[in-house]
Amino acid sequence: MKTLVTKTLLALAFAGVLSSCEKKADREVIPENPGNYIIAVTPTAIAGKADYLLTASSLESGAASIIGNGVEQDGTYRYYVTANNKLFSMLYGQGSPGAVTVYGVTDGKLNKLNDYTSATVHAFAPVGDDILTVRVPRRIAAAGTPTVYEWYRVSTATNAEVAKGTVDAIMPSGNGEIAHLSWIKQVGNKVFAPYFSIYNSFFTKFPDQAGIAVFSYPQMQYEKTIRDTRTSFIGRYFVDGLGLVENGDCYAFSSSVAADDDPATTAVDAKMTSTKPSAITRIKAGTTEFDMSYFFNFEEASNGYVITNWLNIGQNKFIANIEPKLTKGQYVTGKRLAIVDVVAKTVKAVTGFPEVKDISSVTTTNYSPKDGKTGYVGVNLASGATYVYKIDASTATATQGIKVEGGVITAIQHLQ
Repeated sequence: MKTLVTKTLLALAFAGVLSSCEKKADREVIPENPGNYIIAVTPTAIAGKADYLLTASSLESGAASIIGNGVEQDGTYRYYVTANNKLFSMLYGQGSPGAVTVYGVTDGKLNKLNDYTSATVHAFAPVGDDILTVRVPRRIAAAGTPTVYEWYRVSTATNAEVAKGTVDAIMPSGNGEIAHLSWIKQVGNKVFAPYFSIYNSFFTKFPDQAGIAVFSYPQMQYEKTIRDTRTSFIGRYFVDGLGLVENGDCYAFSSSVAADDDPATTAVDAKMTSTKPSAITRIKAGTTEFDMSYFFNFEEASNGYVITNWLNIGQNKFIANIEPKLTKGQYVTGKRLAIVDVVAKTVKAVTGFPEVKDISSVTTTNYSPKDGKTGYVGVNLASGATYVYKIDASTATATQGIKVEGGVITAIQHLQ
């Protein structure tokens, strides 16, 4: 979920955050920075304050500030997705409906195109000319009541919801537990939805299974489940574990963090139960089965790390967040980075990134032009400073880029 807000700004910054987004010369620290990069920033001056969206002309140098700048969002816990050269800002409503605002960029500044109210959803992605969103149940419904996904289709042409429906949320798992979607992705003309099987509080009795539910589109009819027992589940909560590369092959990572209630304690407590390694598997283009000839044991290749998130940068390469196996967890995002080549099956640690002890959090929604070389990752330091780092995949090095003032980075996006 959102980065925890732990630091406070000086009184001047506090006053600036509470002001309107219009520029006020007596409160500005850094001037407006028009551009086509969009940085979502959660203010640190006061807990519970909504994100601000900043624009920037470059991610590699300079500074941007929410103090006197930016477009304030409506409500906390925001998530962002781009499609059809538009930014969709989505409110996670904690179970209640939330506002969705659609933006474009004109002359380097955000331009609101539309807003509407949507159900709180747990997975969302561009599919065709739409944004597909899915609300996923966390508990099995009472007897006589179906346990279903609620899906919504939003047109990126009209910027409005155009269709919705429901589909069985237990059938894909095949074991009586809810197939809780970790994410969704268009693969060919289908929707692939990796899931983790749960019966309560994200616990499972089936830790050593990977599954991807396959749906038709736009009807969203369940067709089959792609299964594998060589890994635990794919992705993590709110984490996209599928990577689609240029030739149409789809790669899937598992962190091996399936858990069950620990019977050794009286409190509800998670115990890691998967016996499988963190690994990457593959579904070849045009197929709906795991390729049993391909298996990338990530723990072996990285000398004892698990993969917790990744950014597709193109040409079969990913910037991966990694975490030592001994400290892995259901919600632990690794603060170390590595360059992963899924075809060559190589893992190369990134140098020049801040030390783990100096990092408060690493942004999980980041940006790459998918040139096979470059990615940009947000880093919130324990000191309170916040930067975007440029990652060069060819040299596996990180370089400090734009500094962000007034809050912590929660997402980095780009529009043309």
